[in-house]
Amino acid sequence: MVKTESDSILKVGLVDDHAVVRAGLRALIDHQSDMFVCGEAATGSEARLLVEHEDPDILLLDLDLGDENGVEMIGSLAAISGKLRIIVLTALRDPAILHQAIASGAVGLINKQEQPTTLIEAIHRVCNGGTWLDPSIIAALVREVSGTKKRRDDPESIKIASLSKRELEVVRLVGEGLKSRDIASRLFISEITVRHHLTSIFSKLEVSDRVELMLYAYRYGLASLPFGTPQASPAPH
Repeated sequence: MVKTESDSILKVGLVDDHAVVRAGLRALIDHQSDMFVCGEAATGSEARLLVEHEDPDILLLDLDLGDENGVEMIGSLAAISGKLRIIVLTALRDPAILHQAIASGAVGLINKQEQPTTLIEAIHRVCNGGTWLDPSIIAALVREVSGTKKRRDDPESIKIASLSKRELEVVRLVGEGLKSRDIASRLFISEITVRHHLTSIFSKLEVSDRVELMLYAYRYGLASLPFGTPQASPAPH
């Protein structure tokens, strides 16, 4: 199926050093009516050229590119295009590496063992301003964050108790992966008000971004875990 560029069709770039993997992803994505693969890359330099010349909306990036580190590419690739949203598609399970990918600017993490329909759903979610974390990856990250919090922080109950009722509602909706516009609509408030709430929440809970807030919410029972994710410990009392 041949597709031409239009405002309604998503442009997806592929970065993976395995040609067979790229071919499978291209077949899957080009089969969709609202997206197409605008280019492929197997190395970091090729990825930069892809982003510069094809201006994709979404970049599917493998972290293991042979001798190159995909995590180190995320920040520089995102800086090329203000609209680019990067989804990490990987078989790696190391929570430290995955957490670094999030900190570098990735807005989606998907395990390569997931079903094709899950990848398509994730692309739609991320392109619409949301965040996507694979359940198995969430479990690993929650365990890693949990261990870190226990070593360095006072009981989290004090921080959680400082949140207002509205802030708790915002945390719950962030945990569902909703973007600010959707949270505003759900709560009948403005996007500016949502941003103000998020600034306050980040400060009170000592988290740096929405993805870390999601992990915190899952860890302490402030948001429902995605289906299939091992249950995290409840909020401390």
